[in-house]
Amino acid sequence: MEEINIILKKLIEKVADLSLPEKVDAINFIRNEIHQISPFKNEPVDFVKWVKNDKVVANDYNPNKVAPPEMQLLEVSIMNDGYTQPIVTFPHDNMIEVVDGFHRSRVGKESIIVKNRVNEYLPIVAINKEKSSKSERIASTIRHNRARGKHQVSAMSEIVIELKNRNWKNARIARELGMDEDEILRLCQISGLESLFKDDDFNKAWVTDNDNIEIYEITDEVEVEDMDLVRIPNENDPDRIFHQYDKWESIEYDFFATTHKTWSKLQCQHKYLELMVVLDEFEDILMNVIKEWKFTCEQNLTNKSLNRIAWLGQSAMAYKYKIPAIFSSGWQLLDKTEQHNANIIALGVLNFWLENNGLQTVDLDAAMCKGRQVELY
Repeated sequence: MEEINIILKKLIEKVADLSLPEKVDAINFIRNEIHQISPFKNEPVDFVKWVKNDKVVANDYNPNKVAPPEMQLLEVSIMNDGYTQPIVTFPHDNMIEVVDGFHRSRVGKESIIVKNRVNEYLPIVAINKEKSSKSERIASTIRHNRARGKHQVSAMSEIVIELKNRNWKNARIARELGMDEDEILRLCQISGLESLFKDDDFNKAWVTDNDNIEIYEITDEVEVEDMDLVRIPNENDPDRIFHQYDKWESIEYDFFATTHKTWSKLQCQHKYLELMVVLDEFEDILMNVIKEWKFTCEQNLTNKSLNRIAWLGQSAMAYKYKIPAIFSSGWQLLDKTEQHNANIIALGVLNFWLENNGLQTVDLDAAMCKGRQVELY
């Protein structure tokens, strides 16, 4: 160790006399050489490298969006605490693409105080070389974002589509992104790729005496030419109504989220039992759904290839508790009689909506899409 200390001191003296660019290059070189013999060389964080900020570029697929107040907080955090996390990157084509940490890189480029303090450099680590394909980099970005609970539904759906276009199966997407396969189906439905809620959990059905409710005029906001852009179940059904997903009120109620902001998965599941055995309250909430979720109901309740009973039940949970539909397995906590009673309530609300919109009412099997095959055009 003594011999190493002597050599190290001489090396430090030589590096200290270099200009800033030379000093950074020398430090990076020394760290990399140590990294090559490190017992932790397979861990990216073992080698943090400083690079000029103009070499670091954003990727084109990150679904994480940070609002201005959060960006300001991030800037304050880095100004006061410094960079405590490096930016995760993948170097290629003489550039360095951000995999995770785009907003940390923005602060280093845009904040005058931070940029001057770090001399227009940024701290980076590189993901493992075997993750070099774009598909692998996308998956890595999503895993980082989901670990922090930050991702946007619409952007996530676009990423799932890209991975499917790269011939990734749902099971692989789910595994690589840390999702359930049900989540993949939900994201596909947002972009019109696949039918969702072909849900065996809601496999029975649901009547209301309400006849004074004001039902809005039914509309269709998607132009015929737009239909060619996506593959949508039953697009040739003359009764089917479509709306762009940004019109769906259910998104604001976290219908497509993957976690609840407060409750655990088990707590969310038990809320199904808490609500659906109180039939009067359950019916009132469903009536509020069909009154207030105009575009969402038109999109889903005119879809004969959808288990509309399941969808209504999941919508009630989102409306009242902001419980995502992914927790619909809570339905299994009800016994058979409770399930039947809840289904009868939902069927009544569905037929009330259909009748008031000039559409044909349905029986339980049709409402649950039993025995039907989804057609993808």
